[in-house]
Amino acid sequence: MEFVGKKYKMVSSENFDEFMKTLGVGLITRKAANAVTPTVELRKDGDSYVLVTSSTFKTTEVKFVPGQEFDEERADGAKVKSVCTFEGNTLKQVQKGGDGLEVSYIREFGPEELKATMTAKDVTCTRLYKVQ
Repeated sequence: MEFVGKKYKMVSSENFDEFMKTLGVGLITRKAANAVTPTVELRKDGDSYVLVTSSTFKTTEVKFVPGQEFDEERADGAKVKSVCTFEGNTLKQVQKGGDGLEVSYIREFGPEELKATMTAKDVTCTRLYKVQ
């Protein structure tokens, strides 16, 4: 887990606006979210992990124990249930909303980059981050 504690800055994003539309995110929030280049950092805190996504627009922290379901508030304010698991250097997260929408996040951590693939319904967004 050599990627814990590293900061990754977004360098490219594909299909993020369509992904947010699928989640039901409004136009103003989508415009603001599309205008920023967030930084992602995974920290370890005892038995838990904290995934921090920060930007000038908003900072979110997701604290989890691998394999245990937890309540989460998405960056758009929606309340969801999430489960995060690790498979080697890949962090997989599944969110389930009260509306039945399931969203998956696959974050592949490498020594120099992080690739995040997010899928909701039939829409997939890919974001690439580089170590700062």
